[in-house]
Amino acid sequence: MGRLIRGLAAEGNLRVLAVESTDIVEEARQRHGLSETPTAALGRALTGVVLLTYLLSKTPKERITLQFQGDGPVGGPVVEAAPDGLVRGYVKNPTAELPLRSDGKLDVGGVVGRGELKVARALNSGDLYESSIELVSGEIAEDLAHYLWQSEQIPSALLLGVRVHGGGEVQVAGGVVIQVMPGCPDAVISRLETNLAGRLSITDLLLSEGLEGTVQTLLEGLAYDPTDLSVVGFHEGHIPVRFGCRCTRERATASLVYFSSQEREDMITEDGGAEVVCHWCGHKYQITPEEIRSLPLSEEETRGIPKA
Repeated sequence: MGRLIRGLAAEGNLRVLAVESTDIVEEARQRHGLSETPTAALGRALTGVVLLTYLLSKTPKERITLQFQGDGPVGGPVVEAAPDGLVRGYVKNPTAELPLRSDGKLDVGGVVGRGELKVARALNSGDLYESSIELVSGEIAEDLAHYLWQSEQIPSALLLGVRVHGGGEVQVAGGVVIQVMPGCPDAVISRLETNLAGRLSITDLLLSEGLEGTVQTLLEGLAYDPTDLSVVGFHEGHIPVRFGCRCTRERATASLVYFSSQEREDMITEDGGAEVVCHWCGHKYQITPEEIRSLPLSEEETRGIPKA
């Protein structure tokens, strides 16, 4: 279970959201069999979509989906979150790797690559708002900060990090977004920039100071009393977030309707049924012959269109 805090700082001139997502990223790693660099890439994206969802969503049912369509070998990430605290995501190639960068760090930008970031917001009304921007680096945090500025006109500092043990397990993961509110004094912005440029990595801060301590360190000296950071939410000030999927057995079974009746019979004859794997969470559904035969005809069969 991860947790998110949010509030205002610098006398209301900065909006702050921070999330500790270690358990979320580790569950994603285990579910999808991720190697180290895909773990870091998907973990940053999962953490980022949580922050964006609580930053941008206006209603409890609004969902945000991010698709990183880069030319790197990992193929993704694709992530989704909602204000109910559920987040899920995947990459197409969970074991894609590149050599370490010259500074010894995982090459997340390389495995994601350059291309396009697509953002879809499913509104409470049922409408879908979509936008896209160019991926500036593939490093996830830079691309999401670029999106907030280009598409939402929100000047923000965004920090994301995932630290992986030598054995592949996630040691720590989390992120912070600091949004500059209208009318924020230049002196506060300048001090914030200095703080962000001169600090340790977000994972080092989370390991040494915890979530609240990380926020206070990043905002040090910004004309506010750290004890007055107005954290809002529930569950003792923390909003719980977790890896969770909306897939169901019914949806998995219904996905087979796109196969012809003959193809479904072949599944039964050759495999004794069908296995449907959710790409979001990796859960496997074993569909029985009875369930397969209960499905209606495919759309092509209903319309009398020969299958190519």
